Amino acid sequence: MRRIVAPSLLPQWFRLIALWLFIVALQGCATVKAPQEDSWLAPDHVEKEIERNRFPVAKGDDVIGRLAVVKLEKGDTLPDIARHFGLGLNAVSAANPGVDVWAPEAGVRTMLPLSFILPNAPRKGIVVNLATMRLFQYKGDGTSPVVATYPVGVGTRERPTPQGPMRVERKAARPTWHVPASIAADHRKKGDILPAAVPPGPQNPLGEYALYLSKSGYLIHGTNKPASIGLKATNGCMRLYPENIKTLFSDTPVSTPVVIVNQPYLLGQRNGVLYLEAHTPQEDSGAAELQKIYEKLKAIEKKSARPLDWEKIKKVQAEARGIPVPIFETSPGSEEGIPKLVEVEHPAKLYGKPEPPELNMAAWYVLAADVHDEIDARRMAAIINHQGPPIPAQVIPKSNSYRVIAGPFNTAGEAREATRRLKLDLDMDGIVIEPVRKM
Repeated sequence: MRRIVAPSLLPQWFRLIALWLFIVALQGCATVKAPQEDSWLAPDHVEKEIERNRFPVAKGDDVIGRLAVVKLEKGDTLPDIARHFGLGLNAVSAANPGVDVWAPEAGVRTMLPLSFILPNAPRKGIVVNLATMRLFQYKGDGTSPVVATYPVGVGTRERPTPQGPMRVERKAARPTWHVPASIAADHRKKGDILPAAVPPGPQNPLGEYALYLSKSGYLIHGTNKPASIGLKATNGCMRLYPENIKTLFSDTPVSTPVVIVNQPYLLGQRNGVLYLEAHTPQEDSGAAELQKIYEKLKAIEKKSARPLDWEKIKKVQAEARGIPVPIFETSPGSEEGIPKLVEVEHPAKLYGKPEPPELNMAAWYVLAADVHDEIDARRMAAIINHQGPPIPAQVIPKSNSYRVIAGPFNTAGEAREATRRLKLDLDMDGIVIEPVRKM
């Protein structure tokens, strides 16, 4: 039996995120405290549900939502936790440095960063912050404004999402994807010939809904790769979870203004408390953005005549965990006006979590990997399970190793197509396994 080795398993965008997560983990090991070490981040009580997408905005406030934790169970992955609670993978990973993305330990309390500082932009229409990979949609009148917010996948460094003002020019349900020449050329180099147009259906990367922007060639759309939400994984468009784009599509009329910004450092107030939220800056914007925020902080300190906690400010900036942190100096135990973190009950089923079907000896399968380490096998199976369109996979113990099996498939053609996709998307050399024939 041929053994498939691990280093080449990840496609380009998964390799990039794996490297990013590794760097974040290294930064966090020496400096990041567990949430429970800060008293205001200790879980105050347990709730069954928590709001994740729609929040009222109180007059004069810039901070919405609440922080929470959830205790992981066996078989959870961070992409599944992220999707269920309306977060991107970037947000959950940054808030929980050192936690394994694909095979986290059961019983660990995982931070859900469901509190957000609103971007410094006009509060109307749609605002997207590339640095936080989050979209904000403002609704309601001036007396009772509401903001809906969703995680997004954005453009890569090579093909970044453009910034600036634009508007929704038109909308389409079940859109056809007209393949850009540049993307077709990229796929051709890998031996994958794309058609000129991809009709609606599971193979369409636009998903079920699309908002076409006034900047030609750029869209806000759904996806058939939900695990990519919260990653720099697109060709410049902004993609949302299928359930989020459905709501946004129905709530957004044509001509809605759209503003795209890049703000890794955010300042905001709630109940008279000043908060700082820091994210890892995109590419070369870090130094300039940090200088801007430090100048604002010095001006606030001078105007308020109230000292800021500069040690905490530097710590928040260095850790870049993406959660709003109060930065006025306070006496120990003085946390008036700061919402308490809550613990959320683990749901009976995580929304959108892939569930591999039972083994069927009469079906076709693909042997994707044969490895000695169970955790490595679980990671590989989880990565395959989160491909788009989905490829079911599971781990089968075998004497002193673990097999990662993709399937079941109804026909040899389906199994061969899965093998082709494993090679194309994950650089994995799968082996087709024929059904067990009855004697």
